[in-house]
Amino acid sequence: MDKKVVTRFAPSPTGKFHVGGVRSALYNYLYARKNGGKFILRCEDTDKERSKKEYEDYFLDVFKWLGLNYDEYYRQSERTAIYKKYLSKLIEEGKAYISKEEIKEEGQRSEVIRFKNPNIRINFHDEVLGDLSFDTTDSKDFIIARDLETPLFNFTNVVDDFEMGVTHVIRGQEHVSNTPRQILIGEAIGAPRLIYAHCSIILNEERAKLSKRDPLVLPALGYKEEGYLPEGILNFMSLLGWNPGTPEEIFTLKELVEAFSIERMQKQPAIFNVDKLHWVNKEHIKKLSGEEIEKNILAWLKPAYAGFRESILIKLIPVILERISKWSDVKNMAEKGELDFFFKQPEYDKSKLIYKNAALEKIVSNLGKAIVVLKNLDEKDFNKENIKTKLMDTADSLDSRGELLHPVRFALSGLDKSPDPFIIAEILGKNETISRLQKAI
Repeated sequence: MDKKVVTRFAPSPTGKFHVGGVRSALYNYLYARKNGGKFILRCEDTDKERSKKEYEDYFLDVFKWLGLNYDEYYRQSERTAIYKKYLSKLIEEGKAYISKEEIKEEGQRSEVIRFKNPNIRINFHDEVLGDLSFDTTDSKDFIIARDLETPLFNFTNVVDDFEMGVTHVIRGQEHVSNTPRQILIGEAIGAPRLIYAHCSIILNEERAKLSKRDPLVLPALGYKEEGYLPEGILNFMSLLGWNPGTPEEIFTLKELVEAFSIERMQKQPAIFNVDKLHWVNKEHIKKLSGEEIEKNILAWLKPAYAGFRESILIKLIPVILERISKWSDVKNMAEKGELDFFFKQPEYDKSKLIYKNAALEKIVSNLGKAIVVLKNLDEKDFNKENIKTKLMDTADSLDSRGELLHPVRFALSGLDKSPDPFIIAEILGKNETISRLQKAI
């Protein structure tokens, strides 16, 4: 590649940064890093009425959390003199003009700056969509600034790309319609033609365009608050419109840099599938060290069980890890009381001990057998492997394993859905396990 790759991502600070924007930001980051180029973050805050510092701080926090480090940062509000220079030059050259406007509604300006449209056909190649052609006649003489001090999006975008040496524009397909106007402005100011790659549209699970109003979609930092890993979010978002060409689906950020290519970006819409997000995030949790997993689970668990020793809570970690896909699931389990049976004997309707159509007398007899075999286990050998061996040997001698395993599990947990009885018994310990089984009889 002859020219150094320069990409940019340019969010507007007019609201909390939407998670859908992470995908475009990520693709620009990956392409720049893979090609030894530069990644620019640009705050498009020329809308003085809607732009707020709190929203700028918000998306900066998003980039920090995700680890998408940028090489340069700019605010358009600090570049007014640059835009004014280019606007004045276009007016002087007759490529733009101050237009007297007929006031048709309240708040409309009496003067604006319009670009003098040459009314030509614009042809360009998109790296994802292929060759595209637009007749710009329909755009007429479009507005590029309210006045010399207040340029609009299409104009500032082109000027900044030119001034900053941007080579590649990677963005969503909803921006395709802006491209012909931006190319016209670029040619008018003497800017080179950029390389475009428009990402696929992201749809929700109802196959409608993803929006901030979707109930299953959070503002970007909402995922941090819910205990998703940044690696999980980046991995999931990378797969919405790109694939590596291999069966591999789990990537670190470094691995994404190595694997990413524009050629593997897809035209067809991508689906924001929350179940897939949970699976991807869970895979990244499983890649963490034992110490990191313990630290995070305890941080979310301790507030709900503040009165219990940490040594007791640590015993629950394997059970919890198996059942979560994000850290906030730990809190949700605790709030729903799904872990309470580890701390106090459950109260339940004894009819629920019955497995299918088995007679109550048979269930009671089977629980007695379980008590006998577990009593014969030494305290030091009372672990899930040995417990499983003893109980399974007994269960295999019955008409159905469920006639033993179901009542044992229910007697220990009091829940219709719970971990297997072997891990529960290990965590409870020998005395408590036998006590609960005896109570059930």
